[in-house]
This record gives sequence, structure tokens and C-alpha cells, in this order.
Amino acid sequence: MKATINVGLVGFGFASQTFHAPLIQATDGLDLVAVSSSDAAKVRGSLPNVEVESQALALCQRSDIDLIVIPTPNDTHFSLAKAALSAGKHVVVDKPFTVTVSEGKLLKKLADDKERLLSVFHNRRWDSDFLTVKALLEAGTLGRVVSVESRFDRFRPQVIDRWREKAAPGGGIWYDLGPHLLDQTCELFGMPHAILLEVTARRDGAQADDDFLAVLDYESFRVTLAASTLAADPTPRFRIHGTDGSYVKYGLDPQEERLKAGEVPGAHWGNDTQHGTLTLREGKGESTPLIQREYATLPGDYLAYYQGIAAAIREQAPLPVSVDDALRSMTLLEAGLDSHRQRRWISLKHHF
Repeated sequence: MKATINVGLVGFGFASQTFHAPLIQATDGLDLVAVSSSDAAKVRGSLPNVEVESQALALCQRSDIDLIVIPTPNDTHFSLAKAALSAGKHVVVDKPFTVTVSEGKLLKKLADDKERLLSVFHNRRWDSDFLTVKALLEAGTLGRVVSVESRFDRFRPQVIDRWREKAAPGGGIWYDLGPHLLDQTCELFGMPHAILLEVTARRDGAQADDDFLAVLDYESFRVTLAASTLAADPTPRFRIHGTDGSYVKYGLDPQEERLKAGEVPGAHWGNDTQHGTLTLREGKGESTPLIQREYATLPGDYLAYYQGIAAAIREQAPLPVSVDDALRSMTLLEAGLDSHRQRRWISLKHHF
């Protein structure tokens, strides 16, 4: 068993600089040894001790690299992951895995054939608010869940010239933020019975969708997922109602902003100071008063993902996010688009 897993990072855009490079470097047992980029000076300015390859394929062919990480535009995930797996590397792909389910299934087969590990970076499983919601539901504090609302709203009225906002495969907010909300929902409740989706472009000059509303149907409740780029007034990140009470949480997990600010992950790094509100009855019966109290938010922990990857490679531990988990989200992304195009509910009974 190797003491250190050597990592190669494809590209040095926003995701690489903000998320992957800092988290890899802060994870014991991982060593970021090389980055592929056409701008070597940019990489060396941030990572002076890391080698630079001009081409991703050259990075994949290096004999000293064990793990290739791919945080590139969505429509390049399939070809780059295929090249890395074919070269015998373990692979981490940024969400949403691929642009289509069929591409994801091909990569799964290739990883199995090559006996390499393949995972997808669904980092928001380790958001502070999501970890809190997961623990709250597992404890049964709210009773039987009857309604769940999960939103990821921001105020970004200006359209930026970048691939995420282009009308191309994998572009738009449904493929950007949808995977986060879908993966979190499936982690809590499993695969829904059906999905209904509306996506639209609301900003002036928008080329791709920048607003969505999805409803997931479960046996005894529904989950509403939404994201907007034109929400200046804060909306709840989570609003959950149950037979015994309700939980509401405002504010996004702080880890992304701390990474953007250049903070190094460490002790107390994932602490979220914005707590939720729990509303429960003081006793039994409708005549007893409702009591609201602050409900502490658990710390977030993005490092857990790469710690899990290291353990999976070195110790054969379970992957922190499996390929089947990623394909589950891909299935919902595609079914959602079918729903939007056909303007109807899409059943998921035979999709997964």
C-alpha cells in the first residue's frame, strides 16, 4: 500500500483553484504533483511546487500519478475521464459526472474493466446545513415528514461570459446547482416516484437557464427544489415540515466563501454561525403552545470527501460518492428535462 497517493489535476479554472487544489493539499495521504494547463505562469503563481503539463492527455500518461481529478466544463468530463481510466488511473470527476446517463454508464463499465476507482465530487453532502438536516431527520424530531423545500438562491443579475452560462450541453443552472439539490434529496429519501420540472432564463441577455423549480413526488410527501439567480432577498435554504414540528434554515454553508478567501481548511473551518429555527409543541395535544428555539448547525466538512477518496484507494474503504449515486442524479437531471419539454410529470419507475 502506497503511503502517498499522487494526484494530477486537469485544468486550473475556478473549480480547481477554489475547491480541488486546496482540499487535495489539505488531505493527509494525497500529494498534488501536477496540473494540466495552457497557462503555466498562472498555476505556478498559486502552486509553485507543482509541475505543469500543457495537455491533459500528457497528465494522464504520467507514470507517477495515481489519481486524476477532472473539474472541467461539463461537456468534457466524459472524454477526459475515459482517457484517464484508459491510462489506468483512479478518477474523480466534478459533478454532474457527465452530460448524459449513457456516458456515465460507459465510464462505469470502463472503470470496472480497468479495476480503477471512479467517483464524483458531490461535495455538498458535507454542507453544514445538510448534515444538520440529515441528523435531525434521522433522530425523528419532526415526526413524519410531510413537506420539504430546498433552495439555492443567489443574486447574480449580470450574465457572465463563461461556459456555465452558455446554451450548450451541460450548461445552465439545472446542470450546475440541480445536481447538488438532487443528490442531497436522494441521500435523505432515496429515488422519488416522479419528477416535474420548469426551467427558464429570466435575466436580460441570458443564453442558458438561470432559474428552475422541480417537484419530486414520494409516497406520502413531496420535495420542492428551486434555484434562482435573481433572489436579492434571502430565502430559506431548507424549510421542512413534519407531523411533530418544523425546521427552517437560512444562509448557505460558509465553506465555499472561505475557500474563495484563501482560507486553509483546518480546525473549526466548517463552522456555520447561522443556526436554524426548530418549532415544536411543548407537549401533547393541539392546545399546547408551539415553542420556537434556535437549533445549532453542525459543522460542514468538505475535507471528508477527499479523506474518503484516500481511504478508498489505500484501504479499499467504500467510496464517499459511488458511481451509482452519480448516475441516480444524472437520471433525475435527464428526466427533469423530459418533464420540462413535455410539460408533465415523468415517472421514474423504470428509469433506475
